Amino acid sequence: MTEKKGLFQRFLDIVERVGNRLPDPFVLFIGLAVMMIIVSWIFNLFGASVIHPGNGETMAIKSLISAEGLQFILTSMLDNFTGFAPLGLVLVMMLGIGLAEKVGLLDYAVRKTILKSPPFLLTYTVVFVGIMGNLASDAAVVLIPPLAALVFYKVGRHPLAGLAAGFAGAGAGFTANLFVAGTDALLAGISTEAARFLDDTMTVTPVDNWFFNIASVFILTIVGGLITTRFIEPRLGKYTGDAVEEENSDDSPKAKRAFIHSMLAGLLYIALIVGTIFIPNSPLANEDGGLIPSPFLDGIVPIILFFFIIIGVTFGISVGKIKSSKDVSKYMTESVKDMSSYIVLVFAIAQFTAYFNWSNLGTWVAVNGAEFLTSINFTGMPLIVGYIIFTALMNFLITSGSAKWAIEAPIFVPMFMQLGYHPAFTQAAYRVADSSTNIITPLFPYMVIILAFMQRYDKKASIGTYISLMLPYSIAFLLTWIVLIMGFYYLGIPFGPGIHAHLP
Repeated sequence: MTEKKGLFQRFLDIVERVGNRLPDPFVLFIGLAVMMIIVSWIFNLFGASVIHPGNGETMAIKSLISAEGLQFILTSMLDNFTGFAPLGLVLVMMLGIGLAEKVGLLDYAVRKTILKSPPFLLTYTVVFVGIMGNLASDAAVVLIPPLAALVFYKVGRHPLAGLAAGFAGAGAGFTANLFVAGTDALLAGISTEAARFLDDTMTVTPVDNWFFNIASVFILTIVGGLITTRFIEPRLGKYTGDAVEEENSDDSPKAKRAFIHSMLAGLLYIALIVGTIFIPNSPLANEDGGLIPSPFLDGIVPIILFFFIIIGVTFGISVGKIKSSKDVSKYMTESVKDMSSYIVLVFAIAQFTAYFNWSNLGTWVAVNGAEFLTSINFTGMPLIVGYIIFTALMNFLITSGSAKWAIEAPIFVPMFMQLGYHPAFTQAAYRVADSSTNIITPLFPYMVIILAFMQRYDKKASIGTYISLMLPYSIAFLLTWIVLIMGFYYLGIPFGPGIHAHLP
């Protein structure tokens, strides 16, 4: 007899069916580009125009179905792709981070951090390492949860609690980090493109959400640990399964020494950068000797790249994985090869963004949307909270963070700029919403992998088990982040170096 599904399970079935009918992201953006062509023609047909808020110029909506539009589509296609800001940023970051991952440095650091944690800090360490794991991008989602489950099992605690804590950190806490990661570069590039619809000089850098991300790491670590110990473990009870796991013992005998060498090399590099900043007439400081703005912040991406290359090469040489210069380029090539699907997606995103910008539809939507929100007096923090909830719900249909931001940024970044909000603040609001609900959407590509890990310890585990474990984390992280962003907003705390909620 088939068990009757509850209301929530039926809701998830509907979400899954709707989500499965969405096309591949590449095809989705090609479709959006085509839609943009048609919409621009319709708006142009009715003579739509908008007054640019910056210079007062009247801007007509230009049709892409015209001689001028066809010329733009054909002549700009390559420039749209190669000039798309996030492409270069992400690929450059992955050269360094990917190298450190391929030689085994990130894998070693993650596993040893968890396995050596004191028992009373174990839960919080798992969540912390999960959050920090986004340095390794999606690798953290696959690597950390099963290791956390193993550690919990070894110390006599329920392994599913460890798995849930690790996955909550790596999945729902994905956007937070103590360091500037590839995600920062990717989203900042899209934000910059969107902000320039209104202001050609506006730039969002990878460090513009850094202070907010640092605070998020510590607060979410505490919240994730409390959810695990107060809600998840009591719900699971004592583990009575008979799973047998073998601890990974594939580390090279040289790995520990190699890790120490790489950290020393990294510290020397940081000391060199810091020393260079504070020398008189530093080439990294501005004319007044400050850092906001400065060549240091403008060059933060290559500075971070060199850091990861240095620690990656040092670890690789020490452990024996890098024996010649050819090995360095080989590992970098492998890391970029892993980004091939992203490169293909960027081609479609770049065309959609360019059409949106060229037609002036982005400015039209931003100006009229801002005027509408102002007319109904829906501004300030209620607007931001409403936007966060909207984006969190959108995650049930489009799970790719970069793809979703590429859709939302051209609309909401200029719109909120019209209301006086800095693009980096809008970006922060987007990030917390996108990250929080990753772990509860059935369309998240790693859900199946996590379910497989769960079934090692509980053969009966299903999507209901999965959702019931992850939902408390998702809700708690989202609410915590809303409170945190309100705190930064009302207390005037900078989200990054020189970056506040409002435009200067």
